[in-house]
Amino acid sequence: MDKPFHIATAKEILDGRVTDVYFQRAVEILDSKDIRRKVKAEFAVKKFPRKYPWAVLAGLDEALALLSNLPVKVKSMSEGSIFYPGEPVMSIEGMYQDFAIHETAILGFLCQASGIATKAARVRVAAGDKPVIHFGARRMHPAITPMIDRNAYIGGCDGVATLAGAETLGINPSGTMPHSMILLFGDTIEAARAFDEVIDPLVRRTILIDTFRDEKFESIAVAEALGRKLYGVRLDTPGSRRGDFLAICKEVRWELDLRGFGNVKILVSGGVDEFSIQRLNEIVDSYGVGTSISSAPVLDFAMDIVEVEGKPVSKRGKLAGEKQVFMSKRDTRRYVAPAGSKPRSGFKPLLDTVLDKGRAFYRSGNHKEVRKYVLTQIKQYGLKIEQEP
Repeated sequence: MDKPFHIATAKEILDGRVTDVYFQRAVEILDSKDIRRKVKAEFAVKKFPRKYPWAVLAGLDEALALLSNLPVKVKSMSEGSIFYPGEPVMSIEGMYQDFAIHETAILGFLCQASGIATKAARVRVAAGDKPVIHFGARRMHPAITPMIDRNAYIGGCDGVATLAGAETLGINPSGTMPHSMILLFGDTIEAARAFDEVIDPLVRRTILIDTFRDEKFESIAVAEALGRKLYGVRLDTPGSRRGDFLAICKEVRWELDLRGFGNVKILVSGGVDEFSIQRLNEIVDSYGVGTSISSAPVLDFAMDIVEVEGKPVSKRGKLAGEKQVFMSKRDTRRYVAPAGSKPRSGFKPLLDTVLDKGRAFYRSGNHKEVRKYVLTQIKQYGLKIEQEP
């Protein structure tokens, strides 16, 4: 077997080997008939999954890396931009055959990265200022772990659990301890003491307290064993035993406070999403969020040709002609109009040239700046989470 893992190499992506075959066939046919036409194509999402009212643009850095050596012009919103259904977020101008075989990969970059960043941002909104760590790498193919962690981070997570993801982001990995270690020790307190003895003192002592006994009693025992060294307790209680999980968390909080351990934080993980966070946030101090972020629903981007040789054209159900998204300089009002339109007073365009025949006009990929931009917009827009369906 040539490949031990079922993944495409960077060369295969750059060479267009991950394309849907009909794009390759289209290029072959157009070339054989000597049809070469300049087009403009736009990327937009008509409808968001699960009735999301807003989304976060991500994956732009990889899309631009793919297009950087092609003779095309790209306009885009900044990575991390909040956007709404029907708004074009990126456009490509060039000879169709020069980028046709890359449509599949570009859509893949944007669809999944934006889906993950959007879900992370929704979790961020629900958690407010409380820490959120991404724990979801185990639910997806390991080859894309750094991509998932990066987009979880730029969407608003404070940290990630994997070594590769943390290295990509230039941060320390975050984590506590697995149930397996406690099971091998046979006792939560012994495992907690071993963690304290072995692991670097700079790592916070957060102990998993639901392996053998009731969360209340194990949290008390761990707090008494580690004393002031204990930073927090993690409840990963399985759904089959949770019952009223908020009541369990309140009980743990009460018992810790009663015994003078008010400094000990409560971390919750296991099946956590933005809706459960909304319910738990009155008592829980931080969250480990996994599957709901790593396997977030993709945003269904489509690439549509809107202009051929300078003439507006589109398929049925799509609006012809290149477009621009304008936003107020004073508030969050915005609208879509034909490109080249004079903006309304006090409005600015959101799509700017980011790449032109290999020349970059936009420095993408700085995840810390993108994350800051996302968090700024969350406050600026006053974004909320809708009621749980």
